[in-house]
Amino acid sequence: MTINNNFFIAAFCFISFPFVCSGQQAQDQNYTLFNPVPRALMREMETDRPDVTESPYTVDAGHFQYETDIIRIIHEKSESKQTNTLLVNQANLKIGITRTTAIQIGFQTFGRQKEKELSSGAVTTQSGFGDINLRIKQNLIGNDHGNFVLALLPYIKFPTSKFEDDSRFEGGLIVPMLYKLPGEWTLGLQVEADRLKDKDEQAMHTEFLQSLTLSHPIVKGVDGIVETYYTYDFKAHQLSNFINAAVQVDVIKDFKLDAGLNYGIQNEAGKHYFIGASYRY
Repeated sequence: MTINNNFFIAAFCFISFPFVCSGQQAQDQNYTLFNPVPRALMREMETDRPDVTESPYTVDAGHFQYETDIIRIIHEKSESKQTNTLLVNQANLKIGITRTTAIQIGFQTFGRQKEKELSSGAVTTQSGFGDINLRIKQNLIGNDHGNFVLALLPYIKFPTSKFEDDSRFEGGLIVPMLYKLPGEWTLGLQVEADRLKDKDEQAMHTEFLQSLTLSHPIVKGVDGIVETYYTYDFKAHQLSNFINAAVQVDVIKDFKLDAGLNYGIQNEAGKHYFIGASYRY
C-alpha cells in the first residue's frame, strides 16, 4: 500500500507542475481558457491517436478537442483465462488551459467483456460504463516553433468500470517526443512508467513502455502510420512487443477519421482493432 501511495503522490506532483511553469513567449501568456487563441492563430490540428505514441502538442488555449475509439475490439490471453473486450466510444476530451497546458478527461461510454476460464471452460460476460482517466499535458519544448517537441503527460485512472469487477486505481507518467524530419516525415518517440493492476489478481505491478512511430502522407489528406513499442513488467519480468499500423484521413477541416490495429507479437500480448475519430473546435 505504501508503494502505491508514494506512486500516486508523485503523479499528483507532476500534475501540479504545469501550473508553476512559465509560458513560452510574453505575447502568448495572455491566451487562456477564458481568453481563447484566435482561430487564425491556432496551430495545425494534432491528435494523440491513432497510435500508442502520444502527441507532445497541446490543444490551443480556450479550445477543445474530442478524440475517440468509435469501436475497439481487444483479444487477450493469459495463463489462466481468455478475454475479449468490446469498447464503444472510448473517448478523450482535451481542453486547452494555457498556451502550453491542457487537461484531458478520458472515459469509456460502453464496454462489454467476456472472460473464459481456460481450466474449467466457464464463461462470464459483463457490460456497462468504463473507467475514467484524468490527464494533464504540459508542453516543455516546441509547441509553437522548431522541429523538436517534448511534453510531460501524467495521468490517474479512476476505477469506475461496470464491466471490470477488479478495476483499480492506476497511474503513470508519459513523456512523448516528436521530430519533424525532411520530406514530411515525422518521427515520434515515447517513454512511459505506469503502476498497473496485475491481469489475473488484485496485486499491482510497475510497467515500462517505450515506443517509436513513423508517419508520412500517403496522398493529400491521408497519413500512413507505422509503429512499434514494447512493455516490460518488472514484477513478472515479462516483455511484450507490438507492431501497429493505422491510417488517418482529413475529412474536413478539424475533423479526422482513422482505423488500424495494435498487434501483440507474443501469445499473451493483446491484439487491438479499432476505428476512431477526432474533432477540434
